[in-house]
Amino acid sequence: MKIILKKEVANLGEAGDVVEVKGGYGLNYLIPQGFAIAATPSAIKQLEETKRQRAHKEAKLVADAEALAAKIEATTAKVAVKVSENGKIYGSVTTAQIEDAFKALGIEVDKKNITIPEDIKALGEYEGTVKIYKAVKAAVKFVVEAEA
Repeated sequence: MKIILKKEVANLGEAGDVVEVKGGYGLNYLIPQGFAIAATPSAIKQLEETKRQRAHKEAKLVADAEALAAKIEATTAKVAVKVSENGKIYGSVTTAQIEDAFKALGIEVDKKNITIPEDIKALGEYEGTVKIYKAVKAAVKFVVEAEA
């Protein structure tokens, strides 16, 4: 019996896969539990159309993410921090501060997706990475300077 998986099933396949299973397993377990539907010609046709639409949306999302990555890599944000009289930073620079600096420039990045290599406890130029979408990442540059 051929079925189309609606969810990932261990040792069987991913969502959207058309697989061959024994009749009892398909009719008595997979279909009633909502893991699969019968692979009728119309269901297969609908699955192919859905995959085509998903691929189109995915391509658009990747293109938008790459455009944002190029914009981020071309920009250097300025993070203003409080410093002592001898030039030491109080605390360290966080990803939330970097997010705010880019937000001020009109670029939306999520602090959870920003990675900085080490604790930043001194003034200067630094570089990190930001994950924008799945495999699309960008180098993020920022300058830590004293508040005016």
